Amino acid sequence: MSTLLEMRNITKTFPGVKALNNVSIAVREGEIHAICGENGAGKSTLMKVLSGVYPHGSYDGDIVYDNETAAFRSIRDSEDRGIIIIHQELALIPLLTIAENIFLGNERASHGVIDWPETFRETEGLLAKVGLRETPGTRVDSLGVGKQQLVEIAKALSKNVRLLILDEPTAALSESDSQALLDLLLELKSQGVTSIIISHKLNEVRRVADTVTVIRDGASISTIDARGGELTEDRIVRDMVGRDMAHRYPERESRAGNVVFE
Repeated sequence: MSTLLEMRNITKTFPGVKALNNVSIAVREGEIHAICGENGAGKSTLMKVLSGVYPHGSYDGDIVYDNETAAFRSIRDSEDRGIIIIHQELALIPLLTIAENIFLGNERASHGVIDWPETFRETEGLLAKVGLRETPGTRVDSLGVGKQQLVEIAKALSKNVRLLILDEPTAALSESDSQALLDLLLELKSQGVTSIIISHKLNEVRRVADTVTVIRDGASISTIDARGGELTEDRIVRDMVGRDMAHRYPERESRAGNVVFE
């Protein structure tokens, strides 16, 4: 597979804090690439650099996307190139319908008038792709978090996504919703969509990822080819924390004191 994205020596500094220090990552076209690391390692910051949340000029290093050097100055710039990020805090408006949320800012209109029949037709097609049976006129506040995630992905598909970035997509989902979302990612992969997923759930990473990059303390530590049989949870944890974990859940001795409430 050819390389779709390279981020080379990305350094991002906030006042008094170096959040990213010469981080490099390469993502192949058509793969699911997982990024793992402890809280505060710099994973989300790296994706915000990529998507233009932190614009070109506010960081050091280079982004090469589809064989061209990219200088995204806003999310709009990256979306125009097919890079869509879905943040952990979903960006949907609860009181609007599914159709209105999907095409908000990207309305299907003619001469300044929204074409609602076309909007609803396209929404129905997008909902079918993500496996959501609700109607386009359903208000988002009537949906659970799992279904709202699917609406976000449908919204990404409406923008002709080539590279889909998901930041902790299953953090607030039930087990069944998480599995459905992972199944959808694998289906999108079969359709040629490249994905980057940030996740703490290592069993999910092992299930869907083709490649895993581990970031620790703002630096890229390792890149592991999951298809080569090198990927284990112990390997990921060791790279995340910087040492072998002989006891991931160490035994603790409880020393109960006197009764303080009865």
